[in-house]
Amino acid sequence: MSLEQLHQLLATVRGGLDDARAHASRARGLLEESRRAIVEVQAQAQPWLPPQLAQAFDQLDVNTGKLAGADDLLNRYEARL
Repeated sequence: MSLEQLHQLLATVRGGLDDARAHASRARGLLEESRRAIVEVQAQAQPWLPPQLAQAFDQLDVNTGKLAGADDLLNRYEARL
């Protein structure tokens, strides 16, 4: 495999990471909309939020961190080339 081919493959992987980040960002926006809708509908001092909502935010944060780590690894690997 040539260096140029390796750079092309890394660019493809980076594109996949960018897509995944965009999807994670969209998911966060949808979760935030869900939270606002639930709170607005209930209009209570202590609105009920499903426990899964907090878990979804936590998991999204974990996944976003993993994507950032993968991007960092790709950057360091590509810099060594």
